[in-house]
Amino acid sequence: MKLYDKVANDLRENINAGLFVAGEKLPSIRQLTAQYSVSISTVQQAYHRLEMERLIEARPKSGYFVSVKTIIPARPKTSRPAQRPIDVSQWQEVLEVLLSKQNVDTIQLQHAMPNMTEATIKPLLKKMTELMRHQVDLSLPYGDITGSVVLREQIALLMTNSGCALHPDDLVVTSGCQEAISVCLRAVTQPGDIVAVESPGFYGAMQAIKAANLKAIEIPTNAESGLSIEALELALEKWPIKSILVTPTCNNPMGYTMSEANKKRLYQLAQSYDISIIEDDIYGDISYQSPRPKTIKSFDEDGRVLLCDSFSKTVAPGIRVGWIAPGRYRDKVTHIKYVSSSMCPALPQLAIADFIKSGLYNKHTRRLRLLYKQGREHLITCIKRFFPADTRISFPQGGYILWVELNKEYDTIKLVAQCKQGGVSIATGPLFSATGKYRSCMRLNFSEQTNIQREQGICQLAFYINQQVPFSEFKIIN
Repeated sequence: MKLYDKVANDLRENINAGLFVAGEKLPSIRQLTAQYSVSISTVQQAYHRLEMERLIEARPKSGYFVSVKTIIPARPKTSRPAQRPIDVSQWQEVLEVLLSKQNVDTIQLQHAMPNMTEATIKPLLKKMTELMRHQVDLSLPYGDITGSVVLREQIALLMTNSGCALHPDDLVVTSGCQEAISVCLRAVTQPGDIVAVESPGFYGAMQAIKAANLKAIEIPTNAESGLSIEALELALEKWPIKSILVTPTCNNPMGYTMSEANKKRLYQLAQSYDISIIEDDIYGDISYQSPRPKTIKSFDEDGRVLLCDSFSKTVAPGIRVGWIAPGRYRDKVTHIKYVSSSMCPALPQLAIADFIKSGLYNKHTRRLRLLYKQGREHLITCIKRFFPADTRISFPQGGYILWVELNKEYDTIKLVAQCKQGGVSIATGPLFSATGKYRSCMRLNFSEQTNIQREQGICQLAFYINQQVPFSEFKIIN
């Protein structure tokens, strides 16, 4: 047994035996170093292991504490979308969100943007500056159409954590995950084809379907277990579906992670009907689970899974470095990528590759996972305190967004105009449907705000929500 395992096991036993209770501060690193006659790094590794097990949590400048068990809120109901292929609408609504300019004082609960203020991102910025100063010539000539081999090597190593055995030549670098999804859709379909999608689902993916002149068939999802395999099978029996587009790990907008068994079932179903799966894994590296959840791609035996990913949600969206593991569709994906945008800029690729190779990417995502988990607990607490009593809330297993379902008498479309005046921004439910469903729902993020800002934003939202119904139906707040 390694030394840090011994320390971790002793602490775990003491916590389980009740010697340390929920919320209690644990011994400092220096205390444990002296007690066990081990190095500081040994104790840090022990604490990190218990963090990953969610037994303890780190509080900045305060130390380590026994985790307080969260009371999981009432989850949103299983969705009930139209069970037929439909044309995707909602572009104007999505465009308004993308073009919206917010006051610096606005409490931003709308966009799915990562925390970009942590010190763990600074080495990447420093590396980009160095490349711009000393190796700018690398960005001038044409590069490899499939992306920097240095980056592809690091991505291949990184993806072993998700169960994937990839060679650098299996990968194609893209300008973010949005381009990756768009390229994959065009590689596996023809105009007029039908694509199965989660409902609610990411609006960027919906618009990629619209741009490719495809039809979407929305498949019901459950806030805990994810996409309904049974409903998908019924749809496959009835309609000539050509591909399945899913975000099974830390889903956007609901936050669920499908079980490994259901991911495998989904893959086997695609095998049975001989269709492709486009898997969006953009939030996978910031899952709260340890080890990181496997991808559907990890079960892929015949190259039918096209895995899409990016560093936009784990590092920064402006870097625009994404990638595809396209399996059997590699040649077609490479051709479509070439005719759509040719190569990707070299310097961001080299900077990200260095960030991964140095171990700093893992350090960065580890830090963010802890912050996001704390943000989830705080946001849920605020919603339960201030929103109507019958509000349903998803319980994300990673990332930094969650789904809120209000009573059907509320309308989040009407809420938006009021929110703008009140200095709060939200993403309304209809954005996440091909046909504008989920008017009583919204997606909120918990990545960027301080606790004070987050609570102020939720209070402001609750005020506007309560204006939509008779006062007697409010939840009274003391």
